[in-house]
Amino acid sequence: MTVDGFKLLVEAHDYLLTAARGVPAGAWGDSTPCSEWTVRQVLNHARLDQQALVMQITGVAPACDPFEPADATADNPVAELTAVLEAAAAAWESGRDAESVPTPMGPMPANMGTAAAALDAGIHAWDIARATGQDLPLTEEMAEALEDIASRIVDFVRDSFGKYAPPLAVPEGASRAERLLAFTGRDPHWSR
Repeated sequence: MTVDGFKLLVEAHDYLLTAARGVPAGAWGDSTPCSEWTVRQVLNHARLDQQALVMQITGVAPACDPFEPADATADNPVAELTAVLEAAAAAWESGRDAESVPTPMGPMPANMGTAAAALDAGIHAWDIARATGQDLPLTEEMAEALEDIASRIVDFVRDSFGKYAPPLAVPEGASRAERLLAFTGRDPHWSR
C-alpha cells in the first residue's frame, strides 16, 4: 500500500485535535494507556514530539524534552496544540520536493517523515480519547496507513530511546487497529 504521508498527517492531526477538544475540563489529570502519564502529559508529549520531529528542518527545538512532558497545560491547550500542528505541517511542506529532510531518526523523504509524525499523532490521539471516555477509535483505515511506518520506526525508537513499551500479544483475528496499538505497547482494550 502506497501511503501519502502528507494526507495521513492531516488526518492524524485532525484526530489529535478532535481528541484534545473532547477532553472534559476535569479529566486532564486522569490516567492514560501510557501508564506513567496523565492526559495532560500525553498531550504535551504529542505536542513536543511534533516539534521535535521537525526541529532539524526549522532550527527550533521544543521547549523541553518530549519524553519528560510537564503535567501542566497552557491556558488554552487546544489553541497551543493547533499552533504547533500548523507549524509542523508547514515545516514538512517546506521539504515536500526535497530528496530527503533531516529528522531525529536520520534523513528521510518528507513523505516518510510525515508518516512518522502521523503515527505519533494518531497513537496519542487514541491515548487521549481512550483515557477520557471519548468514542474516537483508531480507524482501521488509519491503522492500515500507519502499519508500514510503524514497522520501520517503532523498534528503532524502542531500542534507541526505550520509549515504547514492549509489544503485546493479540489474539488471532485482531483488527488492524488492535494489532498496531499492541505493537506500540498498548493494550487495545485498556479502560479507565
